[in-house]
Amino acid sequence: MRGDGNEDLGLTASTGLDRRALLRGGALGGGLAMLQGLTPAWARTVSPGSLAEPLNGPEVALSIGHQMFTAGGKTAHAVTVNGSLPGPLIRLREGQTARLSVTNTLDEDTSIHWHGLLLPFQMDGVPGISFPGIRPRETFVYEFLVRQHGTYWYHSHSNMQEAIGLYGPLIIDPLTPDPVEYDREHVLVLSDWSALHPHQILDRLKKSPGYFNHQRTTLAGLIDGSDRMSLEERRRWGAMRMDPRDILDVNGTTYSYLINGHATDQNWTGLFRAGERVRLRIINASAMSIFNFRIPGLPMTVVAADGCDVRPVETDEFQLSVAETYDVVVRPTEDRAFALVAEAIDRSGMAVATLAPRAGMRAEAPPLRPVPNLTMRDMGMGGMGAMDHSGMAGMDHGAMNHSPGAMRDPENAPAEMAVGVGVDMIAPDPVDRLGERPLGLQDVDHRVLVYTDLVALTANRDQRAPSRSLEIHLTGNMERFMWGFDGRKFSELVEPIRFERNERVRVTLVNDTMMSHPIHLHGHFFELVTGGPRGRQPLKHTVNVAPGSKVTFDLTADAPGDWAFHCHLLMHMHAGMFNVVTVRPLEAEG
Repeated sequence: MRGDGNEDLGLTASTGLDRRALLRGGALGGGLAMLQGLTPAWARTVSPGSLAEPLNGPEVALSIGHQMFTAGGKTAHAVTVNGSLPGPLIRLREGQTARLSVTNTLDEDTSIHWHGLLLPFQMDGVPGISFPGIRPRETFVYEFLVRQHGTYWYHSHSNMQEAIGLYGPLIIDPLTPDPVEYDREHVLVLSDWSALHPHQILDRLKKSPGYFNHQRTTLAGLIDGSDRMSLEERRRWGAMRMDPRDILDVNGTTYSYLINGHATDQNWTGLFRAGERVRLRIINASAMSIFNFRIPGLPMTVVAADGCDVRPVETDEFQLSVAETYDVVVRPTEDRAFALVAEAIDRSGMAVATLAPRAGMRAEAPPLRPVPNLTMRDMGMGGMGAMDHSGMAGMDHGAMNHSPGAMRDPENAPAEMAVGVGVDMIAPDPVDRLGERPLGLQDVDHRVLVYTDLVALTANRDQRAPSRSLEIHLTGNMERFMWGFDGRKFSELVEPIRFERNERVRVTLVNDTMMSHPIHLHGHFFELVTGGPRGRQPLKHTVNVAPGSKVTFDLTADAPGDWAFHCHLLMHMHAGMFNVVTVRPLEAEG
C-alpha cells in the first residue's frame, strides 16, 4: 500500500507559488522564497513525499534555459530544466509509449540523455553518437516504449551542462505490482555545485592535477600522527612521486554538496509518520563526487540498485559512485529527526538533510571522519600477499621497484594497450575487489554494503555462457590529467568496441590507475560477476571500478546501434575516457 499521508500532516502537494513571478523579483539569493522558486515541489525544503508535482507521462514537455543559482554563499550561472535545479521529477509507467519534447532556449546546443533507460539508440541523447543534438531554439521529441521500471535520472551530454544544473530524477512505476512494499517515498538527488565553471575547473586540473587537494600529508601530520603514516611510508610514496590522498580530483574545497538542490544549512526535510515504511530513491547526479551514504541510528534495507530489484539486504552505509542509484526502505519508529548523510569519500565535505516527523526539525550533522589514505592495494598490488589497509607495513618493498618508469614498463602492458604519454602506471597485480568494503569504510564499526551483497530478485534472462572474453584497461596520466581506455583517449581515430547483435561476452575492466572510475554503458544492463547465486547476478548500468582493481561483467549485446561507453566522472570523460560501443547488425540490416 502507498500513501503520502499529507492530510494528516497538514500539508498540501503544491504551494501554489508562481515560480516565474518569484524569479522576476531579482537574482536568486539565500532567502527561502527565492530558493523555493528555483526548486520543484518534490525537492522543496519540506517535502511530504516525493510524489508531489511530478511531470507524469506519457506526454512530457521540458524547456532548457538559464538561471542564477546560489549555494555555499556563492551565486553563479546555471542551466536548468523548466526553471528548476534539479530538474522536474518525471514519472513514467512501464509499458507506455513516452513522448518527451525538449525545447532549447539556450544560445548553445544541448541534449538530454535518459540514464539507464533501454530505448532505440537514436533516442539516447548523445550528440555525435546517437543524434545531432538540440540546436538553439529548436525542439527535439524523444519517443520510445518504456520497457522497465525503477529509479533512474536524466542529464545533459553537451558542453558539461550536467555540472551546472541540467539533471533531474526519472521514476518509472511498474506495470505489475511493485515487489517493494512502502507507505511513502522520497527522492534524494545528490550533487555537487561550484561557482567556478566546469571548463575553468578542467583547465586548472590540466595545469595542476592536485590543484583542489588541500588534504595532503604534512610535516605537522607526520609529527602529531594525524596523517596515520610512518616516515618510511611517506618516503616510499615520495619516491614514487605519488600522493596517498589523491582520492577525488575536485572536492569540498570548491564544491558545495547538495541534496535536492539544498546545501546542509538549508536543511532539506523529508517527512514521515512513526512506523511507516519510507522508500528513499537515492541518485548520485554529481559531476565528480563519490559519496558514502548513511542515516545514523536508522538501518537501511537495500531493495534496488540502478533501478533493478535485488533481494532485500540490510546495511548501515553504502558507497554511491557517480551515476549510480540505490533504493532503500527505512522504518523510523522514534519521534525524532534523523540525518541523511552523504559524505564525500575523501572526507572534504558532506551534504546533510533531515528525515523528520514534523517540519522545522533538524537532525544533528555528524562530524567529518578522518581523511583516508591510499595503500599499495590501490596501486594494483592487491594480490601480493595480505595487505594492511592502514598502510604498507609488512611488505618487502626492497624487492619491488615502484619507480614510475617501472610502473610504465611496456613489457608489463597487454598487447592491445598503447603505452605512451597517456599511461603513467600499469597495475602489476590487480584483483577483483567487489567483495571489499570501499575506501575509508574498511574499519567502521557498522555494516557496509559491498557489490557481492547484491543478488538479483528475479533470474537473469540470458544465462548462456559467454562466447568470448574482452579485457579493457582504464588508463591515465595523472600528472597531465589525461584519461583513456587501453592507453588511448577518445578521438575520431579510436576504433569503437564492436559486438555482434545478441552476442554474449564476458568483459573485464582493469583499472591501471589510483583513482576510482564509475564506468557506464549506455543502452544496456550488464551482470556483475560476483560469485553469487547462479543466474542471479546483479544487473547494473554503472559500476565503480576501485583503484588498482578489476571488475568482470557478462553482457548480452542485444541493443543494436551506437552507444556511449565512458567514465562518469565528467572531467575524466572530457579528458578522454570515452569510447563508442557499436552493436551490429541494425534492425534494417538484420
